[in-house]
Amino acid sequence: MAAPNVRTSSFSRNISVVSSPQTPGLKCGPKGTTFISTGIRDLDRILGGGYPLGSLVMVMEDPEAPHHMDLLRTFMSQGLVNNQPLLYASPSKDPRGFLGTLPHPGSSKEDKPTVPDLDQGESLRIAWQYRKYMENQKNSIDDYSNDFDMRKPLERQFLAGRPIDCVSLLDSSHLSVAQDHCATFLSKFPRNSSNIASIGRIAIQSFCSPLCEYSDKESDMLSFIRLLKSMLMVSNAVAIVTFPPSMLSQSSSIRLQHMADTLLSIKAIPDGDKELEKLLTGYKDINGFLNIHKVARINTQVPVILEAKTFSMSLKKRRFLALECLNQAPVDGSSGTSYGTSGGSCSGSSKSGALDF
Repeated sequence: MAAPNVRTSSFSRNISVVSSPQTPGLKCGPKGTTFISTGIRDLDRILGGGYPLGSLVMVMEDPEAPHHMDLLRTFMSQGLVNNQPLLYASPSKDPRGFLGTLPHPGSSKEDKPTVPDLDQGESLRIAWQYRKYMENQKNSIDDYSNDFDMRKPLERQFLAGRPIDCVSLLDSSHLSVAQDHCATFLSKFPRNSSNIASIGRIAIQSFCSPLCEYSDKESDMLSFIRLLKSMLMVSNAVAIVTFPPSMLSQSSSIRLQHMADTLLSIKAIPDGDKELEKLLTGYKDINGFLNIHKVARINTQVPVILEAKTFSMSLKKRRFLALECLNQAPVDGSSGTSYGTSGGSCSGSSKSGALDF
């Protein structure tokens, strides 16, 4: 009996169908998509699960806000906690030194267990301490996503013996060295079976930095990103690349943004902006803004509709990175209108009625 012909769409990537991933750090999504965590639980929720396997994530830097480094740090730490191989490249002489700045997993939950009465006996006190210890361990280390303490460095147990490849882009006059490292790294994660044995993470910092000798070769940089994306599409890996768009021509910057599967940008918050302080609640706790311009669409042409596209970046308990929708300040009681509004009704009529708002 002849085997039936299986028709595949030209719009479908070669995504392995995994019903229940056995590899830690994976999550199944719709239409055969498999996600890995971004390292930020709020961002995982906003993006619908995280970064899809085989996708390219581009982050546009702001020269006045180093918060793109936080996205890199949490992305790299999450991979190391889940024992996922890592390739890191940056325009520095010693890129391995950056590993010392990676955050350690912790718990941002407000759990406050009640202390048992000491009169109940020593055995109950020991049982309570053991239960508290197990809850802390469960909250601090998760199979998929963690909260990371940005003030505590990653412990050596997550660095020792882990497959980490660090590449310096500083003295490279061309991108062939970085290209070879990426090709060798991604060749270890081919997408050729339904079982995903391991996944890789690539983090490239300040790709178009003027410190690099190739920074004036925009065509070479575009070719590198195009090649990287093509290799990712057939690999069980995700790459995140940050770049300063102001260092590129407008046409090259637009082409880089177009090649991204997921496109993010970082924006600094102005210091002492009185008008912005009136508009936003919790202004003093906001460190910057994260804008989501594009979300990866794997095996579908249906666009992803987000609840918002701009989110505030802040630190819960001054330690844990959190993303929140921007909230407008309450109505100014003296004028009867919200700050920053003209006071006109939404109906557009010049007459004000009791139901106008």
